[in-house]
Amino acid sequence: MEWLIANAANVVYAIIILIAGFLVSSWVKRVITDQGYKYESLDDTLFVFAGSLAKYAVIAATVIAVLSRFGVETTSLIAVLGAAGLAIGLALQGTLSNVAAGVMLMIFRPFKLGQFIEAAGHSGTVKEITLFTTELATPDNVQIIIPNGAVWAGSIVNFSHHDTRRVDLIFGVGYGANLKTAEATIRKAVAADERAHDDPAVFCQVTNLGDSSVDFTLRVWCDSADYWALKTDLTRSVKEALDKAKVDIPFPTRTIIQN
Repeated sequence: MEWLIANAANVVYAIIILIAGFLVSSWVKRVITDQGYKYESLDDTLFVFAGSLAKYAVIAATVIAVLSRFGVETTSLIAVLGAAGLAIGLALQGTLSNVAAGVMLMIFRPFKLGQFIEAAGHSGTVKEITLFTTELATPDNVQIIIPNGAVWAGSIVNFSHHDTRRVDLIFGVGYGANLKTAEATIRKAVAADERAHDDPAVFCQVTNLGDSSVDFTLRVWCDSADYWALKTDLTRSVKEALDKAKVDIPFPTRTIIQN
């Protein structure tokens, strides 16, 4: 109680410094992050990561300032923290490897915020990259948090890196169908969709003779943002066009013989 009374002012100052430090750290992170969002030419991912670094740096400075209020020699403390940090680092190699992996992700930038990727066995849209983890959101809006070490250690598939993607579809027609009519019908359905690119040219050829169908492989290029919508729409429009042209589309059948 005597110590508390004697150091009441320092305790109050320490509380104020802690509150101010945490508020300032959040403000600094927000200011740095907003710069990436403000200008489209700047990389959002880099600014989010830099904001996280700045936040932890302000918190560390706050803790040192609080200790100095109680007469703790900060220079000696830093030396002690350095030795303790080495010991803790050896004990937390896995955690620190996530930090190192986060730095590597920032340097090489295999993906950015808002891109759809597959990493560490998970796929989703990149929402945030921090010192320790990468946050993804699945198409059905489920949050996935992956340690940076796991992301960097495996293969990373970036579906949004390039501006264009190729839609691959297979359509089977009956052996008795007119192949020229079928091909012309498929190409006409593709040409009617403005999202399909003319360059590279549309590929539509017979690529397989199946057990009950002649298979056409269709390859169409489009903008990456239109990939899924074009794929589902073409599947339906080509089916409807083949039906209208009276091109037979076979389906598996089974004959049951009763004794």
